Amino acid sequence: MTRRERNELFKSLGLKSRMPGTNCGGEWFATSGDLLEVRSPATGELLAEVEQANEEDYNKLIEQAERAFHIWRTVPAPQRGEIVRQIAVALREKKEALGRLVSLEMGKILTEGQGEVQEMIDICDFAVGLGRTLSGPTLQSERPRHRMMEQWHPLGPVGVITAFNFPTAVWSWNSALAWVCGDPVVWKPSSKTPLCAIACQNITLEVLRANGIAEGISSVIIGRGATVGERMVADERLPLISATGSTRMGRRIGQVVGARLGRTILELGGNNALIISDKADMRGALASSFFGAVGTAGQRCTSTRRLIIHENIYDNFISKLIANYKKVRIGDPLDPKTLMGPLIDEQAVTDYEQAIKAAKEQGGKVLYGGKVLKPLFGRRTFVQPAIVEINNDAEIVQTETFAPILYVMKYRKFEEALAMHNGVPQGLSSGIFTDSFSEAERFIAYEGSDCGIANVNVGTSGAEIGGAFGGEKETGGGRESGSDSWKAYMRRQTNTINWGGEVHLAQGVRFES
Repeated sequence: MTRRERNELFKSLGLKSRMPGTNCGGEWFATSGDLLEVRSPATGELLAEVEQANEEDYNKLIEQAERAFHIWRTVPAPQRGEIVRQIAVALREKKEALGRLVSLEMGKILTEGQGEVQEMIDICDFAVGLGRTLSGPTLQSERPRHRMMEQWHPLGPVGVITAFNFPTAVWSWNSALAWVCGDPVVWKPSSKTPLCAIACQNITLEVLRANGIAEGISSVIIGRGATVGERMVADERLPLISATGSTRMGRRIGQVVGARLGRTILELGGNNALIISDKADMRGALASSFFGAVGTAGQRCTSTRRLIIHENIYDNFISKLIANYKKVRIGDPLDPKTLMGPLIDEQAVTDYEQAIKAAKEQGGKVLYGGKVLKPLFGRRTFVQPAIVEINNDAEIVQTETFAPILYVMKYRKFEEALAMHNGVPQGLSSGIFTDSFSEAERFIAYEGSDCGIANVNVGTSGAEIGGAFGGEKETGGGRESGSDSWKAYMRRQTNTINWGGEVHLAQGVRFES
């Protein structure tokens, strides 16, 4: 991207070369003087500088979100849904520009950047309908002339902490639902991708202002973890914290929020596996394994980390997979011919190198890749996608490395495959490729996959917004996006109404003087 093209892109999204990083609906502000440099992961080019928030900025923003909640919760849910519908329209208009920014700042290829913006549009469309369906049941009372029912009420300002790999989509999963539920949103994006957050806020603000919406409904705060992140998780004014990141980060957040009896939605690490049966359609299995492992340079929480392949087809499958890997064009993520862009930064490359080294030391054999490429654009962030043959119980296989490393292993009996599949601490996404009805049903049954997502003849990566997204075990147990995930953003209330006049105690208790 030329400097002129970048300047035009920035102008279309309301970005500047130097910007304050805090906004709660009015003007952007920051008073710390602490500048964050934002660089392209592909070229190392300085894209912009963002002034980070301090404690004073944080308190100003939270106080505004609190005030906004008392106004926003009184707006009828269908009207809140209408605002979200307009945000979806605005995102459609900015899809191309915002998708290019995602590729520029995060490094995923252009088609994936555009796909991420489409995900935002889709969840807004989903949330619009919720504005008329946030319902609770009417229950049968044991007492005569009484009625019982359940209601769902707005919860309060929601803190959303997102990771670099989906710099816009995960925020939208939370925000679209929270807004319709009557909750303002306070967003702390990754410090590696703040420009995407600023652009999203600018798009949202245009809609809110056009509708005369009070400040504080949508807020963004960019700052250090010790300054902003720690305050958010400890702040009782934020009854819910939704956080995406590592298991280590999730443990910390869970402890702090739990100590104040707050709520969390935690979407943490994944160590996702595909079982490739000898009864599988090889074409679909190869395509899904290839995208799952190489897409986004392996920097998805749903990336395929492990392939568990039946011994009868193992050699043939691996040879075909390697043939696909050899065709991967690595380079500028904005080039339509590129299939894999850079890792997010040089620390990610170091993690990749250490994982390859550890795999070799633990008995693994590199079948393809495993090397850091010569600096492209003067930037040491490009690597070869790697295929490593190794045992499932190797220590490095039990951890998640956020890089394009695929561990492969073979099995003989289906029970062995299930045991290996479930034999890791994480439990996010999973899949099996098989044309066996019995194997497919067993995989998604109670004795099958122990993950929050279990697919049949579908890969681990690329979930739709309609289903609840999240996992079990060290993945955190939270759910975002579709289905009934909206319930996490509301408080539940059971009501009993006596319309007959006479007092009746439950369970037939009599209490008379």
